[in-house]
Amino acid sequence: EQGDERMKDQDWIIIQTLYKHKNITKTARELFISQPSITKRLRQIEKEFGVTIVQRDRRGVHFTTQGEFLAKAADEILFKFRDIKEKVQNMGQQVTGTLRIGVSHYFTKYQLPGILKKFKMKYPQVDFQVTTGWSRDIYNLVYHREVHAGFIRGNYEWPDQRHLLFNEPICIASIDDIDLQNLPSLPRIDYQTEQSFEDILKNWWVSNYSEPPLIGIKVDKVDTCREMIINGLGYAIVPRRIFAEDEKVNKIDIKDREGHRILRETWMCYYDEILEINTVRAFIDFIKELDLARQTL
Repeated sequence: EQGDERMKDQDWIIIQTLYKHKNITKTARELFISQPSITKRLRQIEKEFGVTIVQRDRRGVHFTTQGEFLAKAADEILFKFRDIKEKVQNMGQQVTGTLRIGVSHYFTKYQLPGILKKFKMKYPQVDFQVTTGWSRDIYNLVYHREVHAGFIRGNYEWPDQRHLLFNEPICIASIDDIDLQNLPSLPRIDYQTEQSFEDILKNWWVSNYSEPPLIGIKVDKVDTCREMIINGLGYAIVPRRIFAEDEKVNKIDIKDREGHRILRETWMCYYDEILEINTVRAFIDFIKELDLARQTL
């Protein structure tokens, strides 16, 4: 059937996703399409353009020069289609459509669910597409306009609009009493975090101690670290919000040489031009009206 041989919108998504994974199985899994269907569509695309797009071997899928060109074209075409769709939906006054936001892991866990729930109650016709990751990754998503707005921890330079959501104290946390003088000899729990936060902790440490910390346990994330602390396995230096509900955990905010608390910033970043979209403007205004600083501190 001739209609099946023509390029479809989904074909561009297939090319884009396959170029990302270089693997048909992973592409099929992400798009919820069978592998034979993807193979069939690739053959039709190659037939339409009269070129070979991909070559396959035991190691996976390899894109030809023409295939790489089409993969880049897919990004442009899908971006343009999304832009057109959003502008068409924006022609009315209704707040509707899909809001695309990028959020750091930490903000996703401790702040985002409640925020989205309140916004959805106010604007029930809005859907969300949320991407989580490290702040540097979220920064890149906003910068390349893959999301409407990003929630980023740390003071990253941003070329357009940004709004400070809150400053959060960083504290030493432990079930046991905290002896700052003897901290280097006490077992510390380290966890995987962002480079910008690691730099803050390292700078504070070298400003106060001449010897390295005694790392007793290393874990993958701050939530695991929290459980270790609660069970009395050592101390850690963490954002204070993590133990907001744990009164039995001793907390001492770390300070700089002048005696000021060292704070970690959380920003909302976006492009001013994106406010032309009703849904995005409503969301940005909604976030600005929230008193997140009070909720956090």
